[in-house]
Amino acid sequence: MILTTTPSVDGRSIREYKGIVFGEVISGVNFLRDFAASIRNFVGGRSGSYEDELIKARTQALDEMSSRALRLGADAVVGIDIDYEVLGEKGGMLMVTASGTAVKLD
Repeated sequence: MILTTTPSVDGRSIREYKGIVFGEVISGVNFLRDFAASIRNFVGGRSGSYEDELIKARTQALDEMSSRALRLGADAVVGIDIDYEVLGEKGGMLMVTASGTAVKLD
C-alpha cells in the first residue's frame, strides 16, 4: 500500500477513486507520564514518553486507514492529512486522525 501526502503517485496514473478513508485512534495518557512530563517541562528537555505515545498513535491511525483502503480494493492512499486533538476534561486523551483518498493505480 502506497501512502502519500501528495495528490498523486509519481510515475503512476490513478485509474479509479475508491473513496475517502479514515483511521482514528484515541489514546489515554497516564499519570506517571504526566508527572514525568511536568518535571521535564520544569527543568527543560523533551518528553520521550509523550513522543513515543504520539508516534504509536500516528502509526496506528495510518495502519487503520491503510486497512480500510485495502478492503475497498485500493493500492494507494493519496492526499493524506493527519490531525491531532487533545480531548477530555483535563486534556488526558490524545486523538489522532489520518484521512486520505483511496485509489487504484495503473
